[in-house]
Amino acid sequence: MKAKSTLTALLALGTATTLSVAGAQAKISAQSIIVNPIQSDLQVSVRVDKDASGAQNPAYRTGENIMVSASVNRDAYVYLFNVNPDGTVDQVLPNRLSGENFVKANTTKSFPAPGDNFTYSVDGPIGQNKVLALASLTPLNLDQISSFRGTQDQFATVNTQGGQAGLAQALSIVVNPLPQNSWVSDTAFYTVAAQTPVTTGSLFVGTNVNNATVLLNGQRLGGANITYSTLRAGTYPVLVQAPGYSDYSTTIAIRAGGTTNLNVEFARPLTVVPAPSPVNTGPVSTGSPVLDFIGNLLGAIAGNTMQDPARSAYDQKVREFQADGYAVQQTRATGSGFTGTLVRGSSTVTLTVDRGANRTVRVNVSETTTYRY
Repeated sequence: MKAKSTLTALLALGTATTLSVAGAQAKISAQSIIVNPIQSDLQVSVRVDKDASGAQNPAYRTGENIMVSASVNRDAYVYLFNVNPDGTVDQVLPNRLSGENFVKANTTKSFPAPGDNFTYSVDGPIGQNKVLALASLTPLNLDQISSFRGTQDQFATVNTQGGQAGLAQALSIVVNPLPQNSWVSDTAFYTVAAQTPVTTGSLFVGTNVNNATVLLNGQRLGGANITYSTLRAGTYPVLVQAPGYSDYSTTIAIRAGGTTNLNVEFARPLTVVPAPSPVNTGPVSTGSPVLDFIGNLLGAIAGNTMQDPARSAYDQKVREFQADGYAVQQTRATGSGFTGTLVRGSSTVTLTVDRGANRTVRVNVSETTTYRY
């Protein structure tokens, strides 16, 4: 492995120096990377030695030893990948140090295994790591994903671009020819922390779509599926945006020396209906015969009729909301005026304008915001 990679194998006598699932309908997930949507009799579980449950996110200090284990319920070939905080990917298994990656049913393959003459330790960068285990009833051809660059290399180099997303797409192609119930995946998490006390933390934001943007406390951090480090500890609002999807907003806590893991599964793309153009509705009574006569006369002279005051008020209010980033979903006329719906992210505004007595116009606005928990 590369010296900069998250995991480094150390030989006893010196230094030697990873999945959205495939199948025809493989699902790419921010949390699990790659998932087989078909229920399979084959099961795999991956663990790090500080978390036997597989449901936590233990911390390892740089230089600390780590053991990764995978168990299967049927004879299978197991492939392990480590997605580093900076988006690079390491192939942990198979390698040239610990023999084959074939695992017998109801047994566990550990790396390193007890009795091996080397240790496995974590290195920088600090932040959130993901270990992906992919088990298959038949061997997989990883030639297009990774390769051993030289006869002395103990670990294969992963050649995919785009970090987690690139690995997921590549693995989807690898497993696509297989029967859908013949492979399965599992993911474990751990955090690499600095050895010295720190006052900052890290944030990992994962998404299931491309071109997502992350904003923390109103400031743009950048794209998703990477870890942002050296963030001051505290509680902040987070906004995740992706073209064609509703915005996702929440509040997260950055912990000193730790990594906050936020995974956003965007729903189906949002269909935005263009805002209707203002229209003239013809002569409208103002309640005063004299003003009606003057208005209709001025309208005739100008070549059109007087604008409906309710429509004018409605259009003005719509423009104000559009300036704040809202998009009109629908507009319809009522017996006394106009009503419409506007959306921005998870917020929906209902706007109603009615004509009142004595030449008055009433404007009512109600807003509904949906929060995910």
